[in-house]
Amino acid sequence: MPDKKILKILIVDDHPLMRAGISGEVQAQPDMTVIAEAKDGEEAVFLFREHRPDVTLMDVRMPGTNGIDAISAIRQEFPTARIVVLTTYGGDVQAFRAFKAGAVGYLQKNMLRTELVDTIRLVHAGHRRIPPEVALDMAEHATDESITTRELEVLSNVAKGHSNKIIAAELSISEHTIKNHLKSILAKLNASDRTHAVTIAVKRGMLDL
Repeated sequence: MPDKKILKILIVDDHPLMRAGISGEVQAQPDMTVIAEAKDGEEAVFLFREHRPDVTLMDVRMPGTNGIDAISAIRQEFPTARIVVLTTYGGDVQAFRAFKAGAVGYLQKNMLRTELVDTIRLVHAGHRRIPPEVALDMAEHATDESITTRELEVLSNVAKGHSNKIIAAELSISEHTIKNHLKSILAKLNASDRTHAVTIAVKRGMLDL
């Protein structure tokens, strides 16, 4: 009887404790082994080339090259790569970007203990894994008018606590234009004020704080 295939797993996360926890979970499976660990997106691309894992577990928010950019880079070179996104926040915008970049699975970190192993097996078998609540979120916002790059810059400055005057100077546009951008942002996000807009943008994965 042929030996059962051992799945090679690459773990990418900037927190050593998180990597250790995931590694322990994976190594406890008789049909899986951790072949490498990376602390950022750049290292992930390098280690993927070197080890060609069956499944990669990729954190989204990391210093330097983030997870979404690393997924794009890996999938450009290796179109059949099976990559599962690990994230602390759900967020339809972040999920949409991840799948557009080439992820085949999406897993919130608070679900790792119960769903990690099943998700690895599922995506390796050629399926996609989208949590129902994330799929619902994506469907709910599918027809929303998207926030422009400029509006996102304004919102990012609002998140830093900057006044309209400072934002205007920062972006080299008038205060009047900033006010118009904010009006548009509030309408698009259905937010009651600028603080509410920042909260929504973070929750949906538009902004990293």
